[in-house]
Formats: sequence, C-alpha cells, structure tokens
Amino acid sequence: PKKDAKASAKQPQKTQKKKEGSGGGKAKKKKWSKGKVRDKLNNQVLFDQPTYEKLYKEVPQYKLITPAVVSERLKVRGSLARRALIELREKGPIKQVVQHHG
Repeated sequence: PKKDAKASAKQPQKTQKKKEGSGGGKAKKKKWSKGKVRDKLNNQVLFDQPTYEKLYKEVPQYKLITPAVVSERLKVRGSLARRALIELREKGPIKQVVQHHG
C-alpha cells in the first residue's frame, strides 16, 4: 500500500514539470494553405433580349437593388449592371434611395 501512495504522489509532479519546461521547445511551423479556388464567372458583357426583358420585369420587384445583386442574379458584368440601374432609374421603374461612393 505504501508503494502505491508514492507512485500516485509522483504523477502530479511529473505533469507539473512538463507544464513548466514546455516553453523552451521549438514550435512547429505552420503549413501554407492552398487558398480557396473560385470558379471563373462567365458574365455577359452586353444584354441579350431575354436578359433585358428580365431586367425590366424582375429587378423592380427586388427588395434590395444594387449593381452587385443585379450582376449576380442576371449573370452580367458589374459595369453593365450599373448602367442598367441608371437606365431603370431614368425611365421610372425604380427610384434611388441612397447614394454611396466608397
């Protein structure tokens, strides 16, 4: 019974020593990640007739209308989406609420 008591008393000391002396070791180097690979967006540069009709029919019903949203949903370039929103604003289906230049 005495030997068991000594063995159990020694174990906590070993764990304490490990905690104290672990600062001196060399840390493992982090590996470089490959990074995320995005799919190539093949967005249209000009409107074709079905997309142009969709612009006038669906875009005014969107809750939030921004060039990014229009570009993503209609699969058109951002610059084309910007011009399209200007055209919609001038012809009347949508109204500008906020102007923002980041």
